[in-house]
Amino acid sequence: MQEDKLYHYAVIRMVPKVEREEFFNIGLILFSKEAKYIRLATHVCPEKYRLMQAETDYEDVMNNLETLKQIAEGNKDCGPIALLDIPERFRWLTATRSSIIQTSPVHAGKTADLDKTFDRLFQELVI
Repeated sequence: MQEDKLYHYAVIRMVPKVEREEFFNIGLILFSKEAKYIRLATHVCPEKYRLMQAETDYEDVMNNLETLKQIAEGNKDCGPIALLDIPERFRWLTATRSSIIQTSPVHAGKTADLDKTFDRLFQELVI
């Protein structure tokens, strides 16, 4: 039997008008220091995006989200942040920002299967 591992996660949010503080969930990032695990995935429905956000180009947002994913994965072509260790990358990715892409507060849990937990949370919170 696999032992439970501590994990932390945050929901990635699209905040179309920062001053209004309205948002919709577009992704998830989950990490476990003990397992040396980090995973980030996004899902942005183009129709919902057009309804909520008319001022920022969809492709620009998608490119920014891809860059965040590459940083999470440690892609050295994404600059010095991507070269940090996993906990530092997670802290950078979940740092408070006042931009149209933000994260929720960080939450914690324990699980024996990080991928299964990620998939469940992604379905519950993003899709």
